[in-house]
Amino acid sequence: MKEPKPRIREIRQTEERFLSSDIFEERAHTLPPRNGKGTYREAARDVPVYHHCDVVVVGGGPAGCAAALAAARTGADVVVLERYNHLGGLSTGGVVIWIDRMTDWEGRQVIKGFAEEVIDRLPSDAVAGPDRTLWGVRDEAQAKYWRLRTSAFHGIVTWAPTIDPEQLKLTSQEMLIEAGVRLVFHAWMAAPIVEAGAVKGVVFESKEGRQALFAKVVVDCTGDGDVFARAGAGFDTDIEEGDVHHSMNTGFMLGGVDMKTWLDFRLNEPEAFSELNKRGREQLGFFQAPYVSWRNDVALFLGPRQSGLSALNVDDMTEVEIRSHRFTQAHCAFFRKHAPGFQNAWVMLSAPQLGVRHTRRLAGVGRIERQQWSSGEILPDEIGVSPSVSPKFPVISVPYSALVPTRLDGLVAAGRHISCDANSHGFMREIPQCWLTGQAAGVAAGVAANRGLQPRQVDVTEVQAILRTQGSFVRDHKNFAETAAGEGG
Repeated sequence: MKEPKPRIREIRQTEERFLSSDIFEERAHTLPPRNGKGTYREAARDVPVYHHCDVVVVGGGPAGCAAALAAARTGADVVVLERYNHLGGLSTGGVVIWIDRMTDWEGRQVIKGFAEEVIDRLPSDAVAGPDRTLWGVRDEAQAKYWRLRTSAFHGIVTWAPTIDPEQLKLTSQEMLIEAGVRLVFHAWMAAPIVEAGAVKGVVFESKEGRQALFAKVVVDCTGDGDVFARAGAGFDTDIEEGDVHHSMNTGFMLGGVDMKTWLDFRLNEPEAFSELNKRGREQLGFFQAPYVSWRNDVALFLGPRQSGLSALNVDDMTEVEIRSHRFTQAHCAFFRKHAPGFQNAWVMLSAPQLGVRHTRRLAGVGRIERQQWSSGEILPDEIGVSPSVSPKFPVISVPYSALVPTRLDGLVAAGRHISCDANSHGFMREIPQCWLTGQAAGVAAGVAANRGLQPRQVDVTEVQAILRTQGSFVRDHKNFAETAAGEGG
């Protein structure tokens, strides 16, 4: 049976969408539909208690790592529950090794704290990117050079490095262990423990079976809002149809390549490069050019980005993986045959972790919205600053209230599922922003646990002060308000 030709949506770069991509869209499934009907009643049972702690962080991805370290540094007893065998989430297991922009358009690093510390602790040969002296440079030649290396946008060089995922796994692990964090790998959160409208911990599954983990505060860093959704908090699921930021993929890396040869070809032979793209589309149905990695002999692919499928549906997730594995082998064979620098390429790794961009977003006390982008306002409860998507916008103030559920206690959320609209989610889901919100959530959780408060009750000024001592970039709303009032007068 002949496979259906995939439907491709072409997403063009604009000032408000800095990452362009082709979207593979095909809702038909490779496997037959499921035939399950009815229900099965589980017997009631007593679940053994694994541990009691101050803060449990569910999910050891970028947000979870930052949250755990930040909470531990407040003196809290912290546990991280992670379903895989490593920390880092998509930045390691998902091979999203291109760490997005951490600088504003003038070259000032605005996502700092954990983000800066963890990258600074990586070995020098595990990080590739422009020297600090180039951040914010608008020189045409420099921008052209770094654009091909995913570190220049809109003609401006930025700090957006690529990293060695194995070194990031190890470094993240050692940082948390040094801080006294208890790591629990190979453990999947099964259900939140909720009493009187507050989360008191979680039940998780592992090879030991089902166990309970109690905590004074739970930090949901699952990326999908699994804890807060199952605990009864509100959430949003609307997306911008066709936007790359709301698709899925399995990344992969090819070894044995010569990226310098490839980049020279792409830069100096545009017609041949265009013809290669055309041939790839004709032969494969979908075609994507590689990104650089931290090494010249390793190429990164972050596609195909697939829409119309849900990361909350196990059959859809399986379908993405099946297609991605096929695309990985097909791309490797095509590049070996046709692409300069890829004659000796081999499949080094197909990511063990699915690249999910969007599922749920918290319905929070506060929210980051598109209308905020132009204001430049420093919010009273700012816990960090995100770079904007275009030089026409100032940096974006990230509020603590976007991490707090409107109607659930005992929990604070961080990572790609924080409270924001569909447009703002496009950049708030990125790895540096997850580090940012994770660190803030960890500090807030530590303060709440230490003082016997609910996360919504903490003194935000105390959280801001601790974040500053931990190296985060958090501005002063009071000074901003006074300056604005003075200018108005």
